[in-house]
Amino acid sequence: MDQAETDERGASESPPGETAAVDQPGAKKQHSLALRWMHWLNVPLLMIMMWSGMRIYWADLRDPYAIGIGSWTWFEFWPDRVNSTLQLDAKLAKGIAWHLNFGWFFVLNGLAYTLYLARKSRWRYLVPDVQGVRDSGKVVLHDLHLRSEKPPQGKYNPMQQLTYTAVVIIGTLLVASGFAIYKPVQLSFLVSLLGGYSVARFIHFSMNILLLGFVAVHLVQVARAGWGNFGSMISGYRPVADDERSNGDSQ
Repeated sequence: MDQAETDERGASESPPGETAAVDQPGAKKQHSLALRWMHWLNVPLLMIMMWSGMRIYWADLRDPYAIGIGSWTWFEFWPDRVNSTLQLDAKLAKGIAWHLNFGWFFVLNGLAYTLYLARKSRWRYLVPDVQGVRDSGKVVLHDLHLRSEKPPQGKYNPMQQLTYTAVVIIGTLLVASGFAIYKPVQLSFLVSLLGGYSVARFIHFSMNILLLGFVAVHLVQVARAGWGNFGSMISGYRPVADDERSNGDSQ
């Protein structure tokens, strides 16, 4: 569970090799320009990848979104008008073309994010230690209003660290399994490493579901955090009160 990103307010220090953030009157530096670009690029890229992936997976099925017995349909996940609007109906070649082309942009964006974490040493904030893993349950209980005491705060709280680290792993498995499915002969070593073609295919779809779950929880938590947190991912700055700035400067 991903607690509101306002927990980033606790870190005023900069990682090694990164210059200290310059605050503005009434605002505190929250996100760098590079981080914001990589974050927002993922939005259209993931939408296109999942849209084109559905076209590939369900291209040869008559009605893959329905539940029923024989010709008797109980429920349709995607009515015909939705299939037609999103162009999900039996267009395999076009789906593959979109998926493969935009997949490279997704990979490049992921590599840029990984290099950014390494170069700026920001991985220190994302990878939880043993105590962080133990404290993650406190964050969940606090978010569910089952625990009144506020969990440990920092640039990222323990549950955020676990979640963001998991997303990096999910993205890595998503890309690796995608390559294995795309080139099973040329990348046979990768297919074997993942446990075979069928397992690689299962991993690819499972990682998509987990990623969708993360996005859903992430959006809920961003909404809980309010406009200030969302705006900081656009402008890079988070509005703060004068007393908060004073406390941060004295740390």
